[in-house]
Amino acid sequence: MVGFEEAHKRFIEKHTELRTGERRGRLVRGHNHAEKLLLQNIWWPVFGNLEHLHPEYEIYDWNRKSQFLDFAFLPPYGQFGIEVDGFQSHVKDMDRERFSYSLNRDTFLTGLGWTMIHFSYDDVLNRSDICKMLLQNVISPRIIRGDVPNYSLLLPEKEVLRYAYRLGRWIRPKDVIDHLQIDFRTARKQLQSLTNKGMLKPVERGASIRYYQLTERALENLL
Repeated sequence: MVGFEEAHKRFIEKHTELRTGERRGRLVRGHNHAEKLLLQNIWWPVFGNLEHLHPEYEIYDWNRKSQFLDFAFLPPYGQFGIEVDGFQSHVKDMDRERFSYSLNRDTFLTGLGWTMIHFSYDDVLNRSDICKMLLQNVISPRIIRGDVPNYSLLLPEKEVLRYAYRLGRWIRPKDVIDHLQIDFRTARKQLQSLTNKGMLKPVERGASIRYYQLTERALENLL
């Protein structure tokens, strides 16, 4: 049976290999002692694995500004954002504007279907039983009910993802039009649907979307 240290090593190596650019750099810089401690003291005792878990997961706010969650848990029955907050960095040094933004971001993500879970570093370190109880309290009912958001993919959407993977680069509406022999409106609708399902990430230039990139969720469904 694989222990935590080996599982964690494979976990980080896997997600590092899947990423490029700033998303890869953020993982290397951002996944540190506190994040690993949360996995070791809280997550691993509850689940015994790191499946469906994504470290330093990129999300976008209402202004299309890129932000990173400490972890995203993306099983078939929901999407959960998990953060470990140190008092010094997340409360004491936070000004009013950053405090307001933090609250608004969580509210915005809640509106998109995310369940946000916050733990303090002190609790992760010294009161892990409380954290484990709270984690189970949030996630267990979803497992029992079998909640499944609308992440099911239509056949044309699956083909768009497969084609994007074969291209080995970003994908544009024109690529979808040429490959599926459809019009621009239909291609854009499919790309938007895949974006809403967390399979594609739009990349903007100026005020318009120029192309889309596969996300980790998409790669996990393809590989």
